[in-house]
Amino acid sequence: MEHLNCSKIKYLLIICCVLCFQFVNAQNDIKPKTNKKMQVAVWDTYVTKKDGSSMHFDIIAPSEVKDTNIIYNYGKKYLETKGQEGQPLTSKECRFCHIETVKPSWEAEIKQNGYFIIEMENCK
Repeated sequence: MEHLNCSKIKYLLIICCVLCFQFVNAQNDIKPKTNKKMQVAVWDTYVTKKDGSSMHFDIIAPSEVKDTNIIYNYGKKYLETKGQEGQPLTSKECRFCHIETVKPSWEAEIKQNGYFIIEMENCK
């Protein structure tokens, strides 16, 4: 059996370190990223109520939801709960405002229903 000299030992140690480094990085790539907070889009919405007054609310939905019809349908579902079914809710009434990090008080409802409503003005 061949006797290992110092240069061969150093070479083997380097190879082992490189393989360990690659293994650790591969493990990190497959771990789910659990500490990243959900990003949500805020849609500023003004709807004329059946009595002619205006109600203002924000529709909060995951930022990945880009289909405005889905957003408008969230608003229409909310309007039904307020006795305002059938009122127009289109790009005229509902506009994208900004993206922000989800607030803890919104998160459970967004995960359950897909959206959250913030009542701003005249929503009662």
